[in-house]
Amino acid sequence: MRESEAPREHVPGQEETGPEAAPAGEPHEAPPPRRRRRGVWVLGGAAVALAVGAASTLYPAQDGGGPARSGAKLPTAKVVRTDLVSTTEVDGTLGYAGGRTVLAEGGGRITWLPDVGDVIERGDAVYAADGRPVPLFYGSTPFWRELKAGVPAGHDVLELERNLRALGHGSYLSVDEEFTAATAEAVKDWQEDLGAPESGAVAPGDAVVRAGRFRVSEVTAVPGAPARGAVLTGGSTRQRVTVDLPVTDLALAKVGAKVTVQLPGGESAAGRISSIGTVASAGDTNSRSQTGVGTRNATVPVHITLAEKSGTGNLDGAPATVGFAGTAREDVLAVPVNALLASATGAYRVKVVTAAGRVRTVPVELGVFEADLVEVKGDLTAGMRVQVPRS
Repeated sequence: MRESEAPREHVPGQEETGPEAAPAGEPHEAPPPRRRRRGVWVLGGAAVALAVGAASTLYPAQDGGGPARSGAKLPTAKVVRTDLVSTTEVDGTLGYAGGRTVLAEGGGRITWLPDVGDVIERGDAVYAADGRPVPLFYGSTPFWRELKAGVPAGHDVLELERNLRALGHGSYLSVDEEFTAATAEAVKDWQEDLGAPESGAVAPGDAVVRAGRFRVSEVTAVPGAPARGAVLTGGSTRQRVTVDLPVTDLALAKVGAKVTVQLPGGESAAGRISSIGTVASAGDTNSRSQTGVGTRNATVPVHITLAEKSGTGNLDGAPATVGFAGTAREDVLAVPVNALLASATGAYRVKVVTAAGRVRTVPVELGVFEADLVEVKGDLTAGMRVQVPRS
C-alpha cells in the first residue's frame, strides 16, 4: 500500500469567497491530514481518523453567520448529490501467465528457434531440427508412439486427424480413432508441405502437441544444440496483472469481479479477477521487525486478466496499480476532501458560504471516499458552496 498527498487542484466552477487569512486573534483551522489508503475509506463519526495525506494549506475559521471579510477571497466548491464507490488500490505487476516447457525429441540438431514474444499457432513451426520445421498441433495428448497403418485405435490418432483436417489435409478423412489408408494419405500430403520424407507415418517428435496457441516466454536451447530436451517455454497469449493482496483485504476480491488497472504512461485498462491464490505468504519483514509482523502483513496472490483491448501496447512487463471496488453508496451528499476541517477532538466540519457571502461552520459526519470526494452528513443540501483551500 502506498500513501499519496491529497490533490489540491482547483475545482471547475469554484468561486472565490471568504478571507484568505483571518485577522490577528482569530483561530486558524487546517484541513485534516489526508492519508490515502488506496482510495478506500468507510468512516463513521468523529472517532475515526481521516486517512487523507498531509495538506499544509491553512484557512481560517469564521464566526458562524458572520459576514465575509474584505480582502483576498477563498475558492468554493459545490455540495453535490452523487453515487460513490470506495476503491482500494494495490500495486502489482503486468506480465503473462506462466508457461509450460516444450521438449524436443526427434533427434538431429536445432537449426531454428523463435523469438521471445512470438505467438505460435496451429501449423506454425515451434522450432526446426536438421532444417525441417516441427509444427504445433492442438490437442491434449502428446504423441507417444509412432502413428502408422495398423496401429491400434486411440485418442492420439483422433488428434492427428483433427489437425490434418484443420490444416487442409485430408478433407475426405473420417475423423475418428482409426488410422486408415486415408489417414496415411493425408499424412503424406502434410509431409510434402513440410519438405519431409513422405512416409505416411508420424513419430512422436514430428509435431509438438499443446492445448492451443501459445506465446514464447523463454528460449532455452541454442542453434546447433542437439534437438533433445527442453527447447523453450510457452505460456498464455493473454496479459494479466498479479497483485499480492493483504489477507485483511481479501473480502474485496471475488473471482469474476471487475477491476481497474493503471499502467505506466497514464494508460488504464479494464480487467476481471481470474483467480485468487489459496496460499498466503508472509508480508515484508526485516531484521528489526517484531515477531508476528509477517503474519499480520500476510498476502495472497490475486490474478487479473485484462480486456482484449487493454492499451498495454507492446509492454511485456511493467508495474501496475489495481483498483478493487469496495463499498458503494447511492444518492449521497459529497464535498471535496480538501473542504474538510478537522478539530483536535477528531470531529469534522465544513465552511458553508451563502449567496450573500456569509460564512457559517457546519459539523459533518464522514462516509465513503472516492477519489477527491467524500460522503458527508450534516445540515447541508445539494448546491450549497463550501470553502476549499486555494490551489
